Amino acid sequence: MPLRQSADATADTPERLLRYRFARPELLREALTHPSALPPKQAGRRSRRAAPPRHYERLEFLGDRVLGLIIADLLWRRFDSEPEGPLTRRHGELVRRDTLAAIALEMGLDRFVQLSPAEAASGRASSPSVLADVLEAVIAAIYLDGGFTAAVAFVERLWGPRVADMKRPPRDPKTLLQEWAQGRGLPLPVYRLVATSGPDHARRFTVTVRLTDREEATAAASSKRAAETAAAAALLERLGADADGTPKSAGG
Repeated sequence: MPLRQSADATADTPERLLRYRFARPELLREALTHPSALPPKQAGRRSRRAAPPRHYERLEFLGDRVLGLIIADLLWRRFDSEPEGPLTRRHGELVRRDTLAAIALEMGLDRFVQLSPAEAASGRASSPSVLADVLEAVIAAIYLDGGFTAAVAFVERLWGPRVADMKRPPRDPKTLLQEWAQGRGLPLPVYRLVATSGPDHARRFTVTVRLTDREEATAAASSKRAAETAAAAALLERLGADADGTPKSAGG
């Protein structure tokens, strides 16, 4: 059952952080366990009396679907006159990896991820992909433990402020930049990966987008796609844009 109304990054246990008390705490342990934390499989030595420990990947699979449904329902009810296209853009923004990772990090969930000593020492707990997967696994664990109502309460508590701040449907900067170029008879934007850095679990991709010989921008992010999006957004800002990202002119 829920304990309080909001997450607290200073909480000293996962349950206090999540504001949810598990009837089946093994679900929470599974949700917080990275594959590296499990001992290597030993053929022929698996106990028949107890199920082997699990990591979060199966729960992440379920949590992804539970989160998607809850966010879809939340948007459908809140924006009751909005057509499918804008709702889809809102939904995509709210369930993408970077959003989940940001929420998990704001909560302090990284402090409770169980990893092997080597992975923990490398800072793997702060990897966006790990944080996003663990948060989805936690959502699945709450769903399995307390039912759909408990999962809805958890998701609405964490995602509610983001939904409230989403005054307009987000528009993909890459699409906007392409439309801007096409509207002016220019060639399509060209994206180029110029650098990759960092360890495998915390890669940084640097991308440059060029529209003309005189107009280009560069950005870095934790994925190539995110870097391309950031570069497109930077170039749009250079060209001149309204508050919602809609291009105004070429002379800005």
